[in-house]
Amino acid sequence: MTLDTLLAWFAVLVFDTTGQLAFKAAAHHAVGAGLAHWRAMARGPWLWLGILAFIVEFVAWLAFLSLVPLAVGVLLATLNLVTVMLGGRLIFGEKLSPRRMAGVGLIAVGVMLVGLG
Repeated sequence: MTLDTLLAWFAVLVFDTTGQLAFKAAAHHAVGAGLAHWRAMARGPWLWLGILAFIVEFVAWLAFLSLVPLAVGVLLATLNLVTVMLGGRLIFGEKLSPRRMAGVGLIAVGVMLVGLG
């Protein structure tokens, strides 16, 4: 992989993970039910950070796909499952069972194999 490809892939992972975690934070910090919950999310910074992160991720994704075949790009992008799960554990204290950790390990190994191939 070239440096440009690695940087684009890294940007996709960082901004996709940031967007997912920001949306989780928006939902987590907003109080109220129904429409009040949605209004609280819209007034907080987390929803807007998530939207901005996904806009940047969209541009990075297009750049990444211009450098790699689609099948390879989609497989490499699945590493975001690992980064989001670990981010959820670190930031929100979500539980990681042994089965989930095994799944994360298998995904990481699969991504490494695709990246090397």
